Amino acid sequence: MASYSFKNPATYHLLSYGTLLGSTLFQSFISGVVAFRVLPRPQFSTLQKHTFPVYFTLQTLTPLAMLLTYPSGSSRLLPFLSSTPVIQSATDRLNVWLLGTMFVTALSNLVYVGPKTTEVMVKRKHQETRDGKNAYDKGPHSKEMEKLNREFTILHSISSVTNLVGLGAMVWYGAVLGSGLSFERVAL
Repeated sequence: MASYSFKNPATYHLLSYGTLLGSTLFQSFISGVVAFRVLPRPQFSTLQKHTFPVYFTLQTLTPLAMLLTYPSGSSRLLPFLSSTPVIQSATDRLNVWLLGTMFVTALSNLVYVGPKTTEVMVKRKHQETRDGKNAYDKGPHSKEMEKLNREFTILHSISSVTNLVGLGAMVWYGAVLGSGLSFERVAL
């Protein structure tokens, strides 16, 4: 009979990966889409402004947890952490890139793109008050609002693409994890 252990770092590695992939898929394709469809724009913006820092923090921390709980040891991914020579396999090198991509994409959204997008949202709200017209209303808009709308569109697009690149790394990493699993038929 197999022994299951919550003392095994691989358990936490897999749970961290599942949390990262699941939360990313849910926020990107379900929660955000539903909220956009059912909430008035001001409430949707308020929700996103408060959700994204938590989401990007989770996305940033889970690849670090995955690194620390890497099944063959984090020194396999980062040999400079080891006092003894470590030989990396091709899979280890790939995993360094995939975990690094997940971390860097999330960190960039957490510390720069997300806050900058929120800053532009606040500026647009102030400009709406000055113009007496919502940023998303049909034009024409003031030159200031046109500039802010363009800046918001660019930042939102960068954030979305960055998130998708991170998601791509997550899915690829799942394929790498899956290739290491073997399933034995258990007789009941």
